[in-house]
Amino acid sequence: MTNEHDLIVIGLGVGGEEVAGRTAEAGMDVLGIERKLVGGECPYWGCIPSKIMVRAGNSLAEASRVLRLAGQARVSPSWAPVVARVREATDDWDDQAAVDRFRSKGGTFLRGQARIIGPREVEVDGERYRARRGLVIATGGEPAAPPIEGLAEAGYWTNREAIEAEELPASLVVLGAGPIGLELAQTFRRFGTEVAVVEVADRALPLEEPENSAAVGEVLREEGIALHTGVGAQAVHRADGKVTVELADGRRLDAEQLLVATGRRLQLASLGVDAAGLDAEARSIEVDEHLRAADGVWAVGDVTGHGAFTHLAVYQGRITAADVLGRDHAPADYTALPRVTFTDPEVGSVGMTEAQAREAGLAVRTGVAATSSSARGWIHGPGAEHGVAKLIADADRGVLVGGSVMGPAAGEVVGLLVLAVARQVPIAALRQLIYPYPTFVRGLEDALRELD
Repeated sequence: MTNEHDLIVIGLGVGGEEVAGRTAEAGMDVLGIERKLVGGECPYWGCIPSKIMVRAGNSLAEASRVLRLAGQARVSPSWAPVVARVREATDDWDDQAAVDRFRSKGGTFLRGQARIIGPREVEVDGERYRARRGLVIATGGEPAAPPIEGLAEAGYWTNREAIEAEELPASLVVLGAGPIGLELAQTFRRFGTEVAVVEVADRALPLEEPENSAAVGEVLREEGIALHTGVGAQAVHRADGKVTVELADGRRLDAEQLLVATGRRLQLASLGVDAAGLDAEARSIEVDEHLRAADGVWAVGDVTGHGAFTHLAVYQGRITAADVLGRDHAPADYTALPRVTFTDPEVGSVGMTEAQAREAGLAVRTGVAATSSSARGWIHGPGAEHGVAKLIADADRGVLVGGSVMGPAAGEVVGLLVLAVARQVPIAALRQLIYPYPTFVRGLEDALRELD
């Protein structure tokens, strides 16, 4: 017997939830299938709990800055409040509230591992389910580990174990100096853990501007984090309560715990996407501007290869829901896709980097300004010393194609650049805006002047 529904959504992370919830509220008979927790990575191991940890670490850093700003302060770090807040935010890794929310919208929920067995048809625990309208694939990704000798046998943390940690390790080696690796490295260091970070690229945050990488490198070193770039790990061993990481250049790093933060992987082959007419060997699912992957198949979120961001998955989910419902909608446009690394200071970016703009053959102009040189940066003092703003312009069109901001609240400041890049606001018009004084956003005026 085959159960029938209008729409089947495989994976109820934030993107799948968005599609399933919107279509169910519109009156469709929607089956949502999730093998883990409804809500996915973001509310349980990603965005929410990690930023709770970051906020806690930042509060300790701010307390230490009192000495330079206002007198004396004494703090005693304790991990217990952090553990409590994380468990409160995740409902102790219980998704019943999210399941109930979906059901309240009219959806049918099924927990299990789905496998596509034909066009518009899936199987879960031996039961078959068919979709009259189509399938939505929103299965996200899993933490990935590089092929390092002895790594699996030695054991390691991913971001999930780090988020769930009830006790602080005395020392920690982090593989990967991307956003996840650096956010967790800085947080653990501020609570007293000795931290070393290993990055195979020649700089931290290798996907961001070199100016950001240089500045964040200075921050890490000042906080006592050992940063090893341009070298990879070739072997891992565990003995006598410690883990040893052997680097390719012969150096050895010892620690109590190892955190692997080297990216994420998709599992398309095990999902059976070939039965839906898709390439099971592809690195991601190719979709058009309506998020259509094939006849009767849509894909949302990490699996589309456009970026592993909650805000992107939700954006794609809105478009997919509208397309499934046959409603008018704007096509997907990733020109102004923003991203934020929540280190202290933050790094917020949007659009192209300078390197990408040059590779695209644009007539590139850049403007760079130090956050500390702005009035607000100078007033802020500790915590703003290493900030930098960089604007990337297409000189021929007189518009910005990208930009980054590093400093306190950079994730908020970058919003102006998102609008400027998305709507191709002329640089001349950006210069004519009245920026409030003294603010961090006004610091962008310095970078605009540098474009000349």
